[in-house]
Amino acid sequence: MLKIGILLPHDYRLLSVAAILDVLEAANKIYSASEKAMPFDIGLYQITDESTNFNGSFHGYQVRSIADEKFIELILIPAFNTENMRQTIMKNYAYLPWLNRQFQRGAEIGSFCTGTFLLAASGLLNGKIATTHVDACTAFTASFPEVLLRGDKTVTQDGRLYTSGGSTSSFHLLLHLVQRYCSKDVAVKIAKIFAIDMDRNRQSYFSTFQPLRDHNDTIVAMVQQKIEANYRNAETIEELIKDVPSSRRNVLRRFKQITGIPPIEYLQQIRIEAAKKLLEQTNQHMGEVIFSSGYNDPKAFRRIFRKIVGMTPTAYREKFQTN
Repeated sequence: MLKIGILLPHDYRLLSVAAILDVLEAANKIYSASEKAMPFDIGLYQITDESTNFNGSFHGYQVRSIADEKFIELILIPAFNTENMRQTIMKNYAYLPWLNRQFQRGAEIGSFCTGTFLLAASGLLNGKIATTHVDACTAFTASFPEVLLRGDKTVTQDGRLYTSGGSTSSFHLLLHLVQRYCSKDVAVKIAKIFAIDMDRNRQSYFSTFQPLRDHNDTIVAMVQQKIEANYRNAETIEELIKDVPSSRRNVLRRFKQITGIPPIEYLQQIRIEAAKKLLEQTNQHMGEVIFSSGYNDPKAFRRIFRKIVGMTPTAYREKFQTN
């Protein structure tokens, strides 16, 4: 049996833990129904001072402390439910050296949705490909610039490290793991039980660009305000930042350092977000949408839209239009 350790960190999202348990239990039941040895030995782990929160048990599972240093073959980190990720990571700091020790001993580690923040804080994702919830990508990139974030991906694997995108993307990582440790046949059965679309490999069209504002850099805040107020008419970034009391080089450096993306990409994100709202909420002709979102070249608009969103503007309207 594969020894699996599911973490119960501070501020974990209950729905995430439940999804992980449901899928792994379903795989075990499929084997048990065929009178075969169950594939997964599931355990739950917490920091020592938290491991008594459930009187030693969580929905029938013994809650163990990470202090026992028992080797775990596959560690799974659930999503977080928090408004302050930095604070949450600090509360869970004790997991970081433990994750590194487990990985050095050969463990595989998977993180779900915003659980990727904790995995990244361990340093194990530096130079590795990863994904997370689409709406957390900007904050993630700003916090962990050395991670090769692929925010459009539903699931990533880089060596012994796995990550998933937001919400239902967690099921796709679970299917990936079931197929890896069991078989494709079992993965298909699980997909049918939970009504999971196995072919979905992108999540970018679910994203909503949420600019990072939790910083104290007045220069960067000024540039953000200028872009957001003038995205329809701005010709170049240089035009927007000409009155900012700092050198161009310093502005560009500080902006990317704080927000995780350069000003030109920030401008594109703001424009595409405006276009998405028009496609969702109005019946404007595509030419009007293009012009209203700050573009004059339809070809350039469609290329950038597809790059950011993962589908064409027409396909996006068909999928998400509300009126």
